[in-house]
This record gives sequence, structure tokens and C-alpha cells, in this order.
Amino acid sequence: MVLRLRGRGRVGRRQPSTVKPTSDVPEAGFTFSAHRVSFQSMPSSTKFGTIALAGRPNAGKSTLLNALIGQPLAIVSPKPQSTRLPVTGLRTEGDTQIAFVDPPGLLEPGYALQQSMLDAALDVLSSADALLYLCPIADGVPPSLESLLQGLDPLPRLPRRRITVFTQADRVRQSTLRTFDDGSLIVSAVTGQGIKELLTWCREAVPEGPFRYDPEEISTQPMRFFAAEYVREAAFELLRDELPYAVATEVDEFREAAAPVYIRINIYVERRSQRAILIGKDGQTLRAIGVAARERIEGLLGQHVYLDLWVKVLSKWRSRPASLHRLGFSIPLKEHP
Repeated sequence: MVLRLRGRGRVGRRQPSTVKPTSDVPEAGFTFSAHRVSFQSMPSSTKFGTIALAGRPNAGKSTLLNALIGQPLAIVSPKPQSTRLPVTGLRTEGDTQIAFVDPPGLLEPGYALQQSMLDAALDVLSSADALLYLCPIADGVPPSLESLLQGLDPLPRLPRRRITVFTQADRVRQSTLRTFDDGSLIVSAVTGQGIKELLTWCREAVPEGPFRYDPEEISTQPMRFFAAEYVREAAFELLRDELPYAVATEVDEFREAAAPVYIRINIYVERRSQRAILIGKDGQTLRAIGVAARERIEGLLGQHVYLDLWVKVLSKWRSRPASLHRLGFSIPLKEHP
């Protein structure tokens, strides 16, 4: 199931279209496949490009992605490192189609999962046509993007077209906002401040080329991917301390043929003690996670959903490449303790 616009900003099942993919797209993780698209109302001259949202964890990348495409697509959490796999949102406006990619934050990895996250982020940055370097404005003058990548061998190729975007302007007093002479922009994904100007820059930054996707599609990733993400988002919201970081999710079954849509998702933790906490007394915590996730999934899918959650132990999955591969992550070049 590919996500597309439907009705008043909602999304639902994709209708038959003229999109003909030239390669298979995996169900999880970041994929950017070439498509040949033919539409009767296609503008005579079009632009298409990918724009990466780069920055440290908690720079506001996911919130900004949602604002740029006009849909609450990516999961959002005040806890850092909530984005583990790149999320792609599509915005088609007039003669321009942009694939905005929200990768994991740039961090120094401490174990295999974090190495996989960094590898995914670097792949996104090196393959993009343009780049938004996101920095929370409350942090002051940021380090250069190159300095965040020091020590990597080889250094990734970064797009020439890039701009520094100061985020979270709604969290500081407007009277204290400073101006910058380097062409950077100040935005708030919450209030919409600066979003119009940022979109203008993005439209100018992407190259000429045919659309790759149906103009009504809002993501290159299927509903299965987002269903698992929304369960994890609910876990991040309701669990405390380090437990959210030990949680992984995997769609075991997704049936659309009958109503309601049936989705069975496995929630993995690393220890039995974590399993007991996640389930909670009389199943209360697991039930709360299911309620929150189901509302998110139904809002995006536009259909009633029966969400069936199972909690299982997958020992040390964050440090084991075989477990990471099973859960849709790339295998790190070397295993970290």
C-alpha cells in the first residue's frame, strides 16, 4: 500500500495510476528507486529532486518534514534518536516535485544500531541534490556540517546546494531572534514561521527533470513501515528512561481484504524484565500503546484498524547485525560491543 492524498488532507489506499516502477522497493528502510511516470496533465517542463534534512539528534528534522509535506508522517518525540531509518515525504506543487528525506541524526555511534543509523544518514546526504542543515536556534551559532563529519573515512560527498536552517523558533522570544547574513533561514514547524521562504528555496534548488512519483503520493514507503513506526512512537511516548531505546517493531501480518484492516505487530525488547514493564500491570501499558498507535494508523490510512500487538524478547538486538538485518536495518561494517 502506497500512501497518497485523499480528501481533506488524509491519505488512504492508492488508486490505479500510471506509475511504473523500474525496480522493486523493499518494505522498510530508505529506498530511492527510479520511476517512469506519465500523466495526462503533466506540465511541459518539470523539476524533481531530493532534499536531505541533516543535523544532530533532536534538531527538529521530523517535525519540519511533516510541516514541509503538510502531513504528520514521521514520528516525533522529545527523546533524541527516535528516527532510526530514513523517512521520505513527497511534495508536489505545480511543476515541481520534491522528495524530502529525514535521516537519523548525525551522532557518534556506540553500538551496532547507531552505526547502522549513521551509515543510513550518510547515504542520504551523499545522494541528495540539496541539503538543509538544521540547527535549533536556541543553541546559538552551530558548528559547520563538515566538523560534525570529521573522522569519517571516507568523508561523504555533500551537495553543493545547501542552506543552514535554524529551527524551533517558537521556543524562543521573537524579540531575541538574531538575524544572519549568510543566507540562512529561521523557521518554526509549529507556527509555520519561515516555511514559505524555505519552500521557495527548495523549489529553486532542485534540478529540472520528470516527476518520479504520482503527484498525489506523499511517501515512497508503504503503510506497513509507518504502522510499525507509530507503535514505536507510542512506546517512546509512554515508556521512560532507557526502555524506549530497547524497543523495536516489526509487522508480522497486514491484511487489507476485509474491514477492519488487520495488522499484527511484534514489539521486541532485549530482556524479560523489559517485557514485563512494557506489558504493564494487567496489560495496561501495552493497551495504552495500542490505543495511541491505532489512532495514528487510522488517521493516516483512513480506515478502521484492528491492531494486534505481541511483545517478545530478542536478546541484544541492538548489537547483533543478524537481528538488525531481520528488523530492516543495514548491517554495520563492523560489530560494536
